[in-house]
Amino acid sequence: MATNTDTQSPASHVADNHELIRVHGARENNLKDVSIEIPKRRLTVFTGVSGSGKSSLVFDTIAAESQRLINETYSAFVQGFMPNLSRPEVDVLEGLTTAISVDQQRMGADPRSTVGTATDANAMLRILFSRLGKPYVGPPGAFAFNVPSVSASGAIKVERGAKKAEKVTFNKVGGMCPRCEGRGSVSDLDLAQLYDDSKSINEGAFTIPGYTGGGWNTRLYAESGFFDPDKPVREFTKKELHDLLHREPTRMKIAGINMTYEGLIPRIQKSMLSKDKEAMQPHIRAFVERAVTFATCPDCDGTRLAEHARSSKIGQLSIADACRMEIRDLADWVRGLDEPSVAPLLTALQHSLDSFVEIGLGYLSLDRPAGTLSGGEAQRVKMIRHLGSSLTDVTYVFDEPTAGLHPHDIQRMNELLLRLRDKGNTVLVVEHKPEVIEIADHVVDLGPGAGTAGGTVCFEGTVDKLRGSDTVTGRHLDDRASLKDEVRRSTRALEIRGASANNLRDVDVDVPLGVLTVITGVAGSGKSSLVHRSVPEDLGVVSVDQSPIRGSRRSNPATYTSLLEPIRKAFAKANGVKPALFSANSEGACPTCNGAGVIYTDLAMMAGVASTCENCEGKRFDASVLEYRLGGRDISEVLAMPVSEALEFFAEGEARTPAAHKILERLADVGLGYLTLGQPLTTLSGGERQRLKLATHMAEKGGVYVLDEPTTGLHLADVEQLLGLLDRLVDSGKSVIVIEHHQAVMAHADWIIDLGPGAGHDGGRIVFEGTPADLIATRSTVTAEHLASYVGA
Repeated sequence: MATNTDTQSPASHVADNHELIRVHGARENNLKDVSIEIPKRRLTVFTGVSGSGKSSLVFDTIAAESQRLINETYSAFVQGFMPNLSRPEVDVLEGLTTAISVDQQRMGADPRSTVGTATDANAMLRILFSRLGKPYVGPPGAFAFNVPSVSASGAIKVERGAKKAEKVTFNKVGGMCPRCEGRGSVSDLDLAQLYDDSKSINEGAFTIPGYTGGGWNTRLYAESGFFDPDKPVREFTKKELHDLLHREPTRMKIAGINMTYEGLIPRIQKSMLSKDKEAMQPHIRAFVERAVTFATCPDCDGTRLAEHARSSKIGQLSIADACRMEIRDLADWVRGLDEPSVAPLLTALQHSLDSFVEIGLGYLSLDRPAGTLSGGEAQRVKMIRHLGSSLTDVTYVFDEPTAGLHPHDIQRMNELLLRLRDKGNTVLVVEHKPEVIEIADHVVDLGPGAGTAGGTVCFEGTVDKLRGSDTVTGRHLDDRASLKDEVRRSTRALEIRGASANNLRDVDVDVPLGVLTVITGVAGSGKSSLVHRSVPEDLGVVSVDQSPIRGSRRSNPATYTSLLEPIRKAFAKANGVKPALFSANSEGACPTCNGAGVIYTDLAMMAGVASTCENCEGKRFDASVLEYRLGGRDISEVLAMPVSEALEFFAEGEARTPAAHKILERLADVGLGYLTLGQPLTTLSGGERQRLKLATHMAEKGGVYVLDEPTTGLHLADVEQLLGLLDRLVDSGKSVIVIEHHQAVMAHADWIIDLGPGAGHDGGRIVFEGTPADLIATRSTVTAEHLASYVGA
């Protein structure tokens, strides 16, 4: 029998040649024609100063193109329901595999979105209770707080020889609490915030935005005829008060115009309370926060579940009790169940719950609202579903997975990243922490600077070679902040007594004022609960947290910080015209693109395309507006300036504008000198957004600054600048309280308060308070051990 001697051996198969992801000519955002080769099935860490182009390369180029190519495999009909993705600015992308992005975007803020619904754990629990719960109340949907109970009856015509009507009833059992509709809390309006009952409507009783003066909203009630508009509201009869507050919609003529009269409360609920609070104008948001009170639903006690769902139990435990338990305790309970009929389900549920514990989130409960998770916690919850996945040869893309993690927890995160790699996946990580950089198989360092000074690859290779390189990251990789020779001493303190929010155990602590105080402890130990829930508002607290900045692609640093206002006025004064001309969102906008600078073309079933406006060439303004100048520059040239250049421009000469200069100084102080004034907010990284917020808040008159992990997204080289900024704030007479895990900030503190010893019900206590030197000397806590090894003590 003849044999074929030409066959290739398995080791040299042509399919094994695709071992690299090749990127050539990447120009997305600030990338300058970047070309690199990334090894597959390895852990590659991308580093570089904040704004150097890491996310542009990893998320906006590699992950975005992978997603776009996957979307194109679907039918044109299905693609019509998907987001339109345009092709990234890159010449060649080869060797891509399916990319799964696990970013730090906050999870849905809908109150019905919980840790349990965001993973598969809640769905598996519902099946478990529908099978084993006593008494039996229905299928899994009967335990779902997102499913309402529905019943209906009617008649349908059927033909069985002759037509006749048959009565039919329809019942669907859901688990939603009918009172709060699965939200766990009910909202109520404080009537004292709606009107002053000592005045009549004609005297201006209403205190609601838009209802003051003689506008249509006020006339609707004054001329309705249901009550006397000249009588004080407190003298209204029961019926008159009901008509004012609760009357159902009624069509009527007012001042000869057909209008719909409706009670004040349903009208406000429709016009204000149904909208996203973050998207409201500031004065309306302030009114809503003042007028609306939220209370735990009295019917379901905050469990979101109807009574029948809470009545069915396994042993002594209802599904509401199970969801309220800390996940590590729930995992132990599930481990104790022995029921052969649901053995595969118990195994899957056990694995899911154990993944939470492994990833350091065992202190959460399944009913914790997803919107209350920090950026780091949200990212780790998203990781849960990938840990047990059977997929291999996938590209996982992580954005600072150690954000919000104590040094004690970083080792655990490193093990998870290596586990994903060892399953045969390509793992790409954008990260600044030296502990994560050190486990990389391959490092890509972008820079050398930020913004226009970045966007090039400064180094590719191993961690050891990075140390020897002369890049910013290489030079700072082994940086260690040392303890201060002398700490500031506080003469006054903020007394917190009996703090018991979330997992805090009746905590009494004195937080020193006038110094740099760092609150630390493992993730879930109660740091945010102590600071955000216990510091009284009347101290003039300026809180800078990690919540995302809301803004469209028209928003930029100039509009967000109110810098554009003095600039527009300076241009208007110099040229003798209206300030509105110098706004791309108002009269000065280019008529072709309406001030967007680009034309968005929706190609229906295909990805939409954004092309630079031919009329204004991306400058966003009408040509006539660009003829007006200030200091030799037109408005578009000013918005194209980096902060550092604008700082000099508005400092002296014809363009001297003290109000603008003051805002620019604050932007430079927080390390954003490289940002251009007109850069869209949607292109900023998480760290840049938080520092932009900090720059804005520095103008406020508050005496106490509370910063929530300000080192998030900061390169090792930038941390030093942040420490200088914190020192300047303290030296100017402010009190600075920082929630932080970064050892450099701990070492630089005047006073440290350490919470713990563990997370969840194992935390919530003060385990140390004193100076950093005292903490290292005691070696009594997990934080002390890590800080001692960091400073080399």
